Amino acid sequence: MNASNSTRITGGRLIDPANQIDQVTDLYIHNGKIVAIGDCPEGFSAQQTIDASGRIVCPGLVDLSARLREPGQEHIATIASETAVAVKSGITTLCCPPDTDPVIDTPAVVTLLLRRAKRAARARVLPIGAMTQQLAGEYLSEMVALKRAGCIAMSNGYAPLANTLVERRALEYAATFGITAILRPEDRHLRNNGYAHEGPVSARLGLPGIPEAAESVAVARDLALAEHTGCRIHFHLLSSGTAARMIEQAQQQRLQVSANVAAHQLHLTEMDIEDFDSNCHLNPPLRSLADRDALRAALAKGVIGAICSDHQPLKADAKEAPFPSTTTGMAGLQTLLPLTLKLVDEGVLSLSEAIARVTCGPADMLDLPYGRLNPGSSADICIYDPNRHWVLKREEMPSSGRNTPFIGWEFQGQVTHTLFEGRLVFQSESSTQA
Repeated sequence: MNASNSTRITGGRLIDPANQIDQVTDLYIHNGKIVAIGDCPEGFSAQQTIDASGRIVCPGLVDLSARLREPGQEHIATIASETAVAVKSGITTLCCPPDTDPVIDTPAVVTLLLRRAKRAARARVLPIGAMTQQLAGEYLSEMVALKRAGCIAMSNGYAPLANTLVERRALEYAATFGITAILRPEDRHLRNNGYAHEGPVSARLGLPGIPEAAESVAVARDLALAEHTGCRIHFHLLSSGTAARMIEQAQQQRLQVSANVAAHQLHLTEMDIEDFDSNCHLNPPLRSLADRDALRAALAKGVIGAICSDHQPLKADAKEAPFPSTTTGMAGLQTLLPLTLKLVDEGVLSLSEAIARVTCGPADMLDLPYGRLNPGSSADICIYDPNRHWVLKREEMPSSGRNTPFIGWEFQGQVTHTLFEGRLVFQSESSTQA
């Protein structure tokens, strides 16, 4: 076995929820693939050895929603800049929503995105195709052509569909060809012109509210259409306890339905907008403490099977205005892992469950062969020090966007190494490599 493309990771606590592994052992990599766990393969000679003693070795994280701003908004961020942040945060696979410029609604745009991602070569970028042409919500895109070009699923992003008939046709089309439909559940009429969760805080601040029913009504509609069409659907960015309970019932009835939640929704609530903090102006909005706790409970049960970053880097001035006039979104790559690990500290999830929600959980929802450490699988690996404390500082954020409400938060657990397809794409300055 040629040592030039071989790596050995020794002494780490290897956690691979997909294969129910949690033990201190060694990992062997050759030609970008995992070749063995535990005993050294015959003839194996390592070009490099990474000492992971005292650290956690787990699959590279899979993020179901990361806006990289390329193509079209390179003045804000690029694939190169954001994949660099991703690997520093242990993320090796990023799913890109279709609302780029141009929209991901033709095979040519898919090819463009994949070519640029390959040039950056730091992490895997997987495009999600537009469900309708130009995301206008009226005419269906050529979903099969988009799938063949490399799209892993179809979505209309935040843009609403014109009506339920269009949604029915879209789900029928997707179901016919085995395509997963990613839906952001929101009734635009009930949302109206709201800016925050409809409740005591928005009333006190004089902000037009978005009722919880805007989400639950949409979930009820989407579940009915999914049952009618037989389409496999994935609910993106849940924010309410009612919606989570409805999805749990649908799963019990064996509907093909899954869901994710943004990491910040599991820690922040409507109370965090009290000072009109525009970094907390998000879509969907931060909801009540009861909603947050219900989302945590659904996550623990596995009803919600994935945590995503919902990464949206913005220019600095996008948040420098009165709350209603600011742009929604936050930069979330750097806090995806630490916010997930915080759920372990707070007793919401076990460590293995937490890692599953950001590795094999999201991968399985879209039938992706990542987020696991099987022999023969791509050597996408995150190594982090579970005992290292650090504080998120704005000036130290590597992302082109620094719009986050977590500045000043102290976290425990910091990535020291990231490998993508067997290549060491990130190593912290303080880590040591033999």
